[in-house]
Amino acid sequence: MRRSFWMGAAALAAVPFVFLNAQPKPAAFVVPRGLPPIIWPKDNPYTPAKAELGRLLYFEKRISADGTLSCASCHDPAKGFTDQAKFSTGVKGQVGGINSPTVINRAYGAIQFWDGRASSLEAQAVGPMANPIEMGNTHPVVVATLKKIPGYRTRFKAVFGTEDFTLDHVAMAIATFERTVLSGNSPYDKYKAGNKAAMNASQVRGMDVFFNKAKCDQCHEGASFTLNSFHNLGVGQDKAEPEPGRFAVTKKAEDFGAFKTPTLRDIANTFPYMHDGSLKTLEEVVEYYDKGGIPNKNLDERIKKLNLTAQDKTDLVAFMKALSGTGWQQLTEPKEFPQ
Repeated sequence: MRRSFWMGAAALAAVPFVFLNAQPKPAAFVVPRGLPPIIWPKDNPYTPAKAELGRLLYFEKRISADGTLSCASCHDPAKGFTDQAKFSTGVKGQVGGINSPTVINRAYGAIQFWDGRASSLEAQAVGPMANPIEMGNTHPVVVATLKKIPGYRTRFKAVFGTEDFTLDHVAMAIATFERTVLSGNSPYDKYKAGNKAAMNASQVRGMDVFFNKAKCDQCHEGASFTLNSFHNLGVGQDKAEPEPGRFAVTKKAEDFGAFKTPTLRDIANTFPYMHDGSLKTLEEVVEYYDKGGIPNKNLDERIKKLNLTAQDKTDLVAFMKALSGTGWQQLTEPKEFPQ
């Protein structure tokens, strides 16, 4: 949803990843095949009870101003933890102007939102609550509302040792749940692990296009197919008032129009695409890259005409669909909430 509060090798030095100054998640939590272990912040280690509290809060509509919206309203598990809409709808029917990104595999990046304005999942989690066109509430009212519910006071006491919990506790619980939203064990992962029947011939050819001909991994790199760097692809830069992207945070002219590279894990389920939701299908995405984006003064030097053949394009889409995995589908809305 629009402005919900909240990287390649060179970017590693500039952006602190979640596994810096952190500790490993307990071995009891097993990530899907193809993914590295989740690393948890020292000040917010994993526990199953905290993750479950976070799940309740993630789906809790009472934290919105009118009791109609939750985190899941715009990041719905049934829709790949997005809402599969160009722009999301908030309180009073207000419509945002930025596409809602997926929560899937956000555990592998510290900086959140398209423009990277949040430095952690904890910071991201509480932003939409106080955004006037999203949940439309205030942080004090959110905490006060939850404290009036005996069932939540009991759960916060069990997890954090106090019924007098704060917004920080709310953020830590939601972020803990969000770090369990993972996608791995895809056909690609199985293929890489030795099962050569896991991907069909088109997908295998598409893998070659992805890594060698189109070099998509220059930005969509690593186990989660992104290192969370920021790039100007030209998307929306031909509009009268284009979105500033990373510039809104850094105020550096060269960052105008640069947006965070999203994961390609389960990309087939997280349409529409780009920060403005302007591309409806993976086929449209491939065509956009093939033409070399939209020229502008900050266009990333890696965005060039690809001259892909029709077969290349078909195979590339097939490969991206082979990145649809498992793990996140089991995370569903609770049947009951604390009273």
